[in-house]
Amino acid sequence: MNAVKLAAWVILPVVGLVLLGMLAVWAIHLVLGLLSYIIVGALVVGAGVYLYRRARRAVGSGASGRRRIGA
Repeated sequence: MNAVKLAAWVILPVVGLVLLGMLAVWAIHLVLGLLSYIIVGALVVGAGVYLYRRARRAVGSGASGRRRIGA
């Protein structure tokens, strides 16, 4: 009976640590994946806003008049 108790005291904590490690790896993978999607989304939105502002400034009313007055 002592051998069974010894095996339980040795094997169960090892199994618990393995399961906890697997859960931690899964959670870290999930968080980093979400973070990468957020970063890519922010870059896409930022680039869209930048291009929109440049296009609006290039086509905006009075843009050619301002250039002539400055020349």
